[in-house]
Amino acid sequence: AAAQDDLVAAGEKVFVKCERCHAVGPPTKFKKPGPHLNDLFGRKPGGLPDYERYSEALVAFGQDKIWDEASLTTFLHDPQGVIKGTKMAFLGLGTDEEINAVLAYLATFDPDGAAPK
Repeated sequence: AAAQDDLVAAGEKVFVKCERCHAVGPPTKFKKPGPHLNDLFGRKPGGLPDYERYSEALVAFGQDKIWDEASLTTFLHDPQGVIKGTKMAFLGLGTDEEINAVLAYLATFDPDGAAPK
């Protein structure tokens, strides 16, 4: 449990690289250019119903997929390489350690954005 807590804490620090465009937490924080990332795992890429600015490329990519650890890891290494035409300008996270940490952090948020415990 302590190791998982450390990983989540590390992920919160890595998420600083993401928070310019993405929010987690209570819906009042959702005034960002990108979609919120609450309850991300199991969600269809490009499928958040209340977000209307997805690229056509992301919507097409997500037709037969869901975000899980494997798909997010691949995407976060090279967003533009995985989805040609994505609006996500971020070049990706550099290491598996960063990706694992940020995914552990994101996994703590439920649909309502309940804060990590």
